[in-house]
Amino acid sequence: MSRHVAPGQRVAIAYSGGLDSSVLLHCAASLGASRYIVLSTIHINHGLSLNAQQWAAHCARQSAALDIPHTAVSVNVMRGSAEGLEAAARHQRYAVFAELPVDWIALAHHLDDQAETLMHNLLRGTGVRGMAGMLPVRANYLRPLLGIARQQLFEYATHYALTWCDDESNDDLHYTRNYIRHAVMPVLEQRYPSVAVQLAATAARFADAQNLLEDLARVDAGDTPLSFPFPVAALAALQSSRACNLLRCLLANNQQQAPSHARLSEFVRQVREAGPDRHPQLDFGASTLRVKNRQILLELTAV
Repeated sequence: MSRHVAPGQRVAIAYSGGLDSSVLLHCAASLGASRYIVLSTIHINHGLSLNAQQWAAHCARQSAALDIPHTAVSVNVMRGSAEGLEAAARHQRYAVFAELPVDWIALAHHLDDQAETLMHNLLRGTGVRGMAGMLPVRANYLRPLLGIARQQLFEYATHYALTWCDDESNDDLHYTRNYIRHAVMPVLEQRYPSVAVQLAATAARFADAQNLLEDLARVDAGDTPLSFPFPVAALAALQSSRACNLLRCLLANNQQQAPSHARLSEFVRQVREAGPDRHPQLDFGASTLRVKNRQILLELTAV
């Protein structure tokens, strides 16, 4: 963490009360992080579990025991969201993070999370950005544990007699990520014991490729800022694959997950071929790309 955080900067640890974030909090406190940075914790209560209030109380107690300022925020996650429950919860969580008066937010994702993310994205038919998985540093988000395996975190927590909360939804195989964790990865590990390490290494190589694609998007944008609204003329001048890449980067800059390649390609085709009186539109999740006055707009629907 100290490689990226300057002395005196404010760091909020996303503290769910689970094993991973409990280890992250304990590490930060034990290493004396609060001596050179302003350390705090943030707990998001999604209200999706009957135990949610108990988890919130646990996080408040543990933060107080470490003399670390704590904030708890309750959000309303719409179960019928077009994004799906997990994505809607994530959307709400990151919306809270974006409003925090801090310089950095530390997340407790680890090596096994990275491997599962890559596997999940592969099954979804994702592109290079999805295969890059999670980055150790992106914008003002830090993932200090990304190279550490879940078993190592468990051993650390056991050694220091940490207490944590277990989310019962993590055992629900209805969710794809849980199915990958409990049903797919153990089978792969029997044949390939280092599968999680190898998948995480593969994600790192895809991240390098994604950086090159982002550099290409900046070249293709020229003097036009990579933000919405974006002029149709700048997009229409590019070949389809580069136009799609540019749109993906624009969406990523706005913390939006791009739609499928097929749908994005079709939108680009319509934008390139539409006359001034036509207004192509692409709805995906809780977002909409729309052409108006020869500009491409991004509109967000409240979750």
